[in-house]
Amino acid sequence: MLDKVVIANRGEIALRIQRACKEMGIKTVAVYSKADRDLMHVRLADESVCIGPPPSHDSYLNIPAIISAAEVTDAQAIHPGYGFLAENADFAEAVEKSGFVFVGPRAESIRLMGNKVSAIEAMKAAGVPTVPGSDGAVTEDNAVKIARRIGYPVIIKAASGGGGRGMRVVHTESALLNSLFVTRSEAKAAFGDDTVYIEKFLQHPRHIEVQVLGDGEGAAIHLGDRDCSLQRRHQKVVEEAPAPHIPDQLRQEVAAACVRACQQMRYRGAGTFEFLYENNHFYFIEMNTRVQVEHPVTELVTGVDIIQEQLRIASGQGLSWAQEDIKIRGHALECRINAEDPRSFLPCPGTIKHFHAPGGPGIRMDSHVYSGYTVPPHYDSLIGKLIAWAPDRAACLARMRRALDELVVDGIRTNAALHRDVILRDSEFTRGAVDIHHLEKKLRG
Repeated sequence: MLDKVVIANRGEIALRIQRACKEMGIKTVAVYSKADRDLMHVRLADESVCIGPPPSHDSYLNIPAIISAAEVTDAQAIHPGYGFLAENADFAEAVEKSGFVFVGPRAESIRLMGNKVSAIEAMKAAGVPTVPGSDGAVTEDNAVKIARRIGYPVIIKAASGGGGRGMRVVHTESALLNSLFVTRSEAKAAFGDDTVYIEKFLQHPRHIEVQVLGDGEGAAIHLGDRDCSLQRRHQKVVEEAPAPHIPDQLRQEVAAACVRACQQMRYRGAGTFEFLYENNHFYFIEMNTRVQVEHPVTELVTGVDIIQEQLRIASGQGLSWAQEDIKIRGHALECRINAEDPRSFLPCPGTIKHFHAPGGPGIRMDSHVYSGYTVPPHYDSLIGKLIAWAPDRAACLARMRRALDELVVDGIRTNAALHRDVILRDSEFTRGAVDIHHLEKKLRG
């Protein structure tokens, strides 16, 4: 087992990783920016190292500083969490070339899945269902022919895109070439890569994902699926497991295809296959080569500690679960709690005067904040994740409503009211009948 791990992240995920390490007897090193010296995991770490000023590019994205922190503390491994450098293949490569263990996939897997064109080609080879689209990159020379074959509307996507950026929906042939030029220009500016591809634009899909674990040697399992359809501006707001109203046979078929893909690429660590789901068909869109923000809902319905599994795999111990051991029990729901205005959605940094986390049966609060903590303005507005588990979905919704009533965050504004007064009172969400456009339509209405 690893002896000491650098946690190359901040906030709730850094504290989550630290807790997993402590339960396994692994020492932790917290790296932090000058704005984050009061983070909870920094206070609780065995050692801590300041890696730079508040801007992310000078601290949490500073690869030499993070590797230096591992060197001066004699750590064995670096866990990237999610965001920042978690899916940066150059970082993973630099970590391992420097003699440390990267708690995540190999650099080649990150590169393969980080490029949407190569990822889709790999999925097709593994039998994972994909959206009808171009076989590779699209240019002005082949765009019209490809779009006619697929049928309008189509969506142009940046091969290196993510987070909702580098995408444009096209409804008519007359708008295609101009949209292609604009998307390529945006992709080049945002990602340094102007490669784009075209897919059929699905009108009312749900967002379904499958959690996997691989040992890096060809063995892999899945941990079931999640529904992440409730989104705003392509950012997830609520997640749940398992995804409601999917035929069991279809659910098992797509999960098995994801496992085959992991086996073929000898995938190492935790990963998530993301799909659009419409009219009883799954369509692969991307693979996230890291732990997800929403991993707790899967942990609660399977009993698997995904972070500890990452650490065991990185230690060379392989998978501690076989597929037949994985049983889905009950239902879990996660509400992302952000420091933002619930109406304008503008960030609301500031000092939390009083914080009270909900409790009781089936409730889990993953948060790094505390009374007196000051939320800095430099980073993502996520301050916690409220997770509920119950034997069935209806009971889970009731439990989450009760937990949101107990949550207290005084001193700053949060989106808790959006969850409590809008989302959990919505009849379509209660029925499990929402697509990825539902929340934005409701907010506009």
